[in-house]
Amino acid sequence: MTVAVPGMGRRLVSMLYEGLVLFAILIAGFLFPQIVLSGFGFQASGRLLWIHCFLLLMMYFTWFWLHGGQTLPMKTWKIRLVDRNGGPLRPTQAILRYCAMLPSTLLFGVGILWAVFDTDKQFLHDRIAGTRLIRVPEPGSAPLDPPDHRTGSEQEQG
Repeated sequence: MTVAVPGMGRRLVSMLYEGLVLFAILIAGFLFPQIVLSGFGFQASGRLLWIHCFLLLMMYFTWFWLHGGQTLPMKTWKIRLVDRNGGPLRPTQAILRYCAMLPSTLLFGVGILWAVFDTDKQFLHDRIAGTRLIRVPEPGSAPLDPPDHRTGSEQEQG
């Protein structure tokens, strides 16, 4: 069975959607706690704030990658993260992918552009972590089969 690789457009739109989700997570898990703590007179150093942000996002990504291989935007765009053999990720792979993803995307997107030249069309951080992105087939259909175009009454009958 051939596993379809999601196209670059699908992955980029998923990343854009992921940015909106991350914004909400940072407000809820980073900004609100900092506001409350500053109300009690606790002033965190810049380094502690960066560590808090890094760990918060690492918890978000690794939790979802280890529990189903998909974040909410990945589910929406039918993309799943698996290991090289198509199985679930190990915790060390998820952490390594997250740690490699940050410089891969923040350094002018070099890790994203890598997929254009990669033989398997995978990102640089996927190569480093031993993971790959696959396209999730529609439920009830074989991969790469055209959708069923029967009308509603025909579907009810058979």
